[in-house]
Amino acid sequence: MNGASALRYNRGEAEFLFWVGGRRRNKLRAWHVNLQSATGCAGESVPRAPGLENELEPGPNQQAHIGLEHQLSESTPARTPRQRRIRAAVWIAILLIFAAGFFLVLRQHEASQSAATGRRGAMGGAVPITTVTAQKGKIGVYVDAIGTVTPVYTASIVSQVSGIVTAVHYTEGQMVQKGDPLIEIDARPYAATLAQAQGILERDKGVLAQAQMDLERYKAAWARNAIPKQTLDDQEKLVAENQGTVHNDEATVQYDQIQVEYCHIVSPITGRVGLRLVDPGNVVQANAGTVLAVVTQIQPITAVFSVAEDDLGKIQPQLRKRARLEVDAFDRSGLNQLAKGTLLTLDNQIDTTTGTVKARAEFANADSSLFPNQFVNVRLLVNTLQGATLIPSAAVQHNGQAAFVYVIAENKAHLTPITVGVTNATTAQVEGIGPGAVLATSSFDKLQDGAAVTISTKPIAANPSGSSAP
Repeated sequence: MNGASALRYNRGEAEFLFWVGGRRRNKLRAWHVNLQSATGCAGESVPRAPGLENELEPGPNQQAHIGLEHQLSESTPARTPRQRRIRAAVWIAILLIFAAGFFLVLRQHEASQSAATGRRGAMGGAVPITTVTAQKGKIGVYVDAIGTVTPVYTASIVSQVSGIVTAVHYTEGQMVQKGDPLIEIDARPYAATLAQAQGILERDKGVLAQAQMDLERYKAAWARNAIPKQTLDDQEKLVAENQGTVHNDEATVQYDQIQVEYCHIVSPITGRVGLRLVDPGNVVQANAGTVLAVVTQIQPITAVFSVAEDDLGKIQPQLRKRARLEVDAFDRSGLNQLAKGTLLTLDNQIDTTTGTVKARAEFANADSSLFPNQFVNVRLLVNTLQGATLIPSAAVQHNGQAAFVYVIAENKAHLTPITVGVTNATTAQVEGIGPGAVLATSSFDKLQDGAAVTISTKPIAANPSGSSAP
């Protein structure tokens, strides 16, 4: 081809030849297509258009050239050792992932087969269980509620006189008795006013005594007709006037005495005093609303709680009988009992927004376990059922809304429907079985009606994947 480069692309019987001139790089100058006919006319070429022969053939001093962008590599370069190692690591990781997935699927399948085998074993072999015997006894009917500890009395002490605080006699958190001194206010101005009022009273009493003495003289003189009747009448009215003055002075003295007593503040109730709110040297004003101390009665103490209006039918008949209904107070978790008390009374109306009525219970609180404004869970005992059939709550199983137990007789489990009545934390009152019935308390995931059982003396761990349904 006289130095020209050619790129051949064969597809079937077509051959495309691309000629590129040496001087005009990357430009397609001419193209020539040779087609082989089905009759074997190989070697026949398509006639070239006139004037293109010189363009397709390079000159004597020209060198044919194809640009790098039009060249195709004849072979793929060999991979380096690093690339081979990376490729091997990728394949190994893929195989490990597939192996892990296969292991997980196989393990799940074995676990499901084991559970199914365990359930089928209830019919094929004896199931080990633990048992309990139904008892006859009494159980309380409770109304549960939430409430707040409320003191019977809370005294917020304010000053009735103005003056300077001279002493604080209590310590923070101290238990004080009724009448114990708490705060002292400077009483000297009020003592001086009291002394002045007492002096005026003494003077007016003397004037009254003189007027009464003159009245006696006038009465004697009038008896002898020595003075006119008018003089006697005037003296009687003068005595009455002086008596009024003395009564007024006595009231003034009493008022001033009270003002002096207000300077010595004492506890009005027995209880616990709170944090100190004033210090010596502070100036307080009469009736300014500034609280000087707070005393709260701790023993006894009450709890206010709300019960649903639907429960009034259980509570009111007992109150009409003047029965002492027991009330238990528990902490926020409802597990620890804090105190035992009795119901005092119900409120006189129902709260229409909540459909509840407030109730108040009293607790002795001898150990101060209840604190004012503390949150408590309250359980009100409204009735006690006698001669009831009692079983542990763990023996009761449920299938939807229906409850049942497995009664053990002749080493076989018999599914027996029951009706659950009153329940508490660990005990349930039931109907449908009688006292003395032996009940299963474990292995419910393997039990079925009529399954053979063996009684175990050791605790049996519950199967978390088991079901309570038969």
